[in-house]
Amino acid sequence: MSEDKKVEAPKPAPPPGPPPPKNPGMVTLTIDGKEAVVKPGTNLIEAAKSVGSEIPYYCYHPRLTIAANCRMCLVEVSNAPKLVPSCQHAIAEGLVVKTNTDKVKAQQKSVMEFLLLNHPVDCSICDQAGECKLQDYYMRYDFKPSRLEGTKILRNKRKVLNDLVVIDQERCVVCTRCVRFMEEVAKAPQLGVFGRGSHEVVDVAPHYGKLESNYSANIVDICPVGALLNRDFRFRARAWFLSAAPSICTGCSQGCNTFADFMGQDTYRFRPRENEAVNKSWLCDQGRLSYKALNQKRVQQCLSGKGAEAKETHFADAIKALGAKLKGASVAVALSPTFSNEDLMGALAVARDALQVKAVYVTGRPKGVGDDFLMKADKNPNRKGLEWVAKGFGVELKDFSALSAALDKGEVKSLVAFGADVPEDQAEFVKRLSGVEHFAVFATNENAVTAAANLVIGATSHVEDEGTFTNEGGLVQRVRRAYPPKGESQPLWKGAVELARELGLELKAGSSREIFKTFAPSVPELKDYAWDKNAPINQTRPGISTMAAGSDGRPPGWREQGAPNLRGLTLPSGT
Repeated sequence: MSEDKKVEAPKPAPPPGPPPPKNPGMVTLTIDGKEAVVKPGTNLIEAAKSVGSEIPYYCYHPRLTIAANCRMCLVEVSNAPKLVPSCQHAIAEGLVVKTNTDKVKAQQKSVMEFLLLNHPVDCSICDQAGECKLQDYYMRYDFKPSRLEGTKILRNKRKVLNDLVVIDQERCVVCTRCVRFMEEVAKAPQLGVFGRGSHEVVDVAPHYGKLESNYSANIVDICPVGALLNRDFRFRARAWFLSAAPSICTGCSQGCNTFADFMGQDTYRFRPRENEAVNKSWLCDQGRLSYKALNQKRVQQCLSGKGAEAKETHFADAIKALGAKLKGASVAVALSPTFSNEDLMGALAVARDALQVKAVYVTGRPKGVGDDFLMKADKNPNRKGLEWVAKGFGVELKDFSALSAALDKGEVKSLVAFGADVPEDQAEFVKRLSGVEHFAVFATNENAVTAAANLVIGATSHVEDEGTFTNEGGLVQRVRRAYPPKGESQPLWKGAVELARELGLELKAGSSREIFKTFAPSVPELKDYAWDKNAPINQTRPGISTMAAGSDGRPPGWREQGAPNLRGLTLPSGT
C-alpha cells in the first residue's frame, strides 16, 4: 500500500431519531395521566374530551379558525415552559398535558375575574341565562365576589345589528366568534372589533350600516355569553322552561337538522342541530323563522261549508262526510310535497286503492330564492320523497300546470287536496275552483285556498308526529314528535287511513311507524331504511321524545339526551 495514501476516519454515527409512534398513523399523548390516541391534527381541546378531561374555552369553535384570544383554555404541556392555549397548541407524539394543576386553576380564576370585571350583573333579565358559559364557568372555576372598586365601564346595551340580531356590548367578552363566522362561513365580512383596551367592542363596520346576510342569526347560536341575542326570541321564554325535540327545517328541500324548542304546545324557536352531511352547525335565517307557521293560523278544527256558512265539525264526522261524497264519484287528487313520507304513503294508498286514481297532481309551495350555501330554491321539503313513493306505488305525478288546465276546462268536478299550498297566486287558483262542485282539503294552516273549500280537515305539522323526510340529495331523515297535535288536527296519514275505511278499504296502521313498515317495502329507495335505528336521540323512548326541562334536571343544550334525572321520581310505564 502506498505510504502517502491517507486512511479516512470513520464517520460519526447520526444522532438517534425520535422513536417510532406507539400507534402508527395516530398520535399518542398523555392528558391528566390518561393515554389519548387521536388522529393527527386533532385539536387539543377535542383530544382532552376523548379521555374525559374538559378544558374550558370561549373563543374556540370547531368550525372556525383559531383565535386563541380568550386565554381560558391555557394548560401545562411538556414541550413549553409556560402555559399555552390548548386550542392553538399542536399535539405531538408523547406530549404530556396537564389541565387541572394549581397553576392552571389559578389562571382560570384570573381569566374569569378579568372577564367579569366590567360585565353587567343582569343575568335575571338576560335571555342567555341558563345557557351561558360565563355562568357555568363562574360556578366551576371562579365562584368568588368581584374585587372591583369603582364603577364599571359602560357600553351600548342595545345596538340593533339587523332585523333579527341585537348586541349588548357590555356583555361581550370579545371572543370574535361572530367576526370569524361572518367572514369564514357566511362569506360576508361585515363585523369587526373596534376600539382599544377596555373600550374594545364588536360592531358592524361603518360602511355597512347593518348586517346583511341570510345567516346572521347563527352568530347568536355561537355567542358563548348573552351579548348577541335573537330579536325574535328575546324576552319570550326562559331556557329552563323549554324542551327540545330533534327535528328538521321544512322551509326548503335542504332538510337542515334542527332542535324545535317548545313549551306546552307552542314552538318558540328553531336551533341548528349538527349534521356533517347536511348543514354542519348552521341554519339560514329564513328557515329559522319558519317555526312561526307551527303556531299561527293553524287549522285546529275541521270546517264544513264555505265562508259564513262554515261550521265546525269533529274529525270523525268530517271524514265520514267526505267518504260519503267521494263514493262512486270521479275524483281528482292533489298532493303537496310538504308532508312526510309516511303522510304521502297514506295519501297515495287512498288515491290508488280506494279512489282508483292513476295520476295525482303535485301542488306545494312556489319556487323561491336559493343560494350557494344551504338555502334551496325549492321550498318543498319532500319533493324527492314524493317522487320515490309515487314511483313505487305506480302512480303518475302530474305537474300543477296540468291541474290548472283541467280546472280551466271544467274537467274537475270533485277535488281532494292533501295540502293547501299551491305554486301560484292563491287568488288565481281560487278563481279556477269556481267550476268544482266539491273541494275538500287537508290543511295545516289557513289560507285563501282553505277559505274556498267545502270541507277543511286539520292536518298536523311535522313536529307533532313521527316521520321521515327525503331532502334534495336523497338523504332520508327521521324527525321526533315534540308535542301532541293541536286541537282536533290529526296526522295526514291518519286522515288517509280513516278515509280509506269509509271508502271500504281497510288500512291496518295505527302509527306513522306502521305506515312506513307497511308501504316502504314497495318503494325501492326506502325499503332498506332502518326507521327505528335512525331515530335521532332518545330512540328507545316511545311517543313524545322529551320532557319539560324544568322537571327533569338535564342541563341546557343536553335536555334531549340521556336518562332524565327526576330527583327521585319514577317515570310512569310507557313514558
